[in-house]
Amino acid sequence: MVSESSSFIKGVVLGGVFCVLVTLLGHFKMGHGTRAHHHEHHHIQAPNKEDVLNLSEDERLELSQSIRVFCIILVKPKDLGHWAAVKETWSKHCDKAEFYSSENIKVFNSVVLNTNDMWMMMRKAYKLTYEHYKDEFNWFFLAYPTTFAIIENLKYFLLKKDPAQPFYIGHTVKSGDLEYVDSEGGIVLSMGSLRRLSRIFEDTDKCPEQGGMIWKLSEDKQLAVCLKYTGVIAENAEDSEGKDIFNTKSVNTLIKEAMANHPEQVVDGCCSDMAITFNGLTPNHMHVMMYGVYRLRPYGHTYNDALIFLPPEGSDND
Repeated sequence: MVSESSSFIKGVVLGGVFCVLVTLLGHFKMGHGTRAHHHEHHHIQAPNKEDVLNLSEDERLELSQSIRVFCIILVKPKDLGHWAAVKETWSKHCDKAEFYSSENIKVFNSVVLNTNDMWMMMRKAYKLTYEHYKDEFNWFFLAYPTTFAIIENLKYFLLKKDPAQPFYIGHTVKSGDLEYVDSEGGIVLSMGSLRRLSRIFEDTDKCPEQGGMIWKLSEDKQLAVCLKYTGVIAENAEDSEGKDIFNTKSVNTLIKEAMANHPEQVVDGCCSDMAITFNGLTPNHMHVMMYGVYRLRPYGHTYNDALIFLPPEGSDND
């Protein structure tokens, strides 16, 4: 009788354990299935050149014309030299570029934000951009005046990515549990993300206008916190070989690091052929970059790029 009772109890226990396991597995599968429908990839790569070559000429033309990039450059009076350099160089290649300044500067036209706080500047710039340009552009690139950007490479990277989806792209950094895009390398938001961001701006508990008095986050971390509340996560941008394409350092610094760490492969160890940004450049270095990227060409060498990104109408870009 005791053995029968013992067997019964064992059966109940084993049965209970089995039910718990089945339930847990069901939850895991359900959770996995749910995540599959969410936009939760942390690394995102540029398209392969072969994929682009397989497109018809009409498809390539349609794709190249559909990507419209609005550039947001945050500036302060101390940045006048860089401001002028950005205005004269890479910003001409944006479909439209707007300078958002902390205060009124008579030398250049800008959207005056009337604040020196970088998070408030970023927040106001995104809010105004959404209000005025949400129907004209589908991708939004934010940069500092020390950043140099190759907009054509950005457009190539964004090929076949749906701007209605919530993309938040750049050079990602981990800080505790928070993964964010380092603003030194530039930040790319799709229209889908900017729309969500504009909504969360209305909830000042989740997305405050100013950081806390005791613990103040940098503007790029604060942006990530606000976007996280909307379900948007940071994604690290890479080329088809897995190399970073949003750089938070200058070309000079990256080459020096490559020479020290990979002396036998300086070029491969330095930078991607499809790099989009470099940071920490002086105004003179920006003009040198323009020369190297857009003007210097070996005579007799033809370039057979599958896509051509035409400059904005009326632009005087290189």
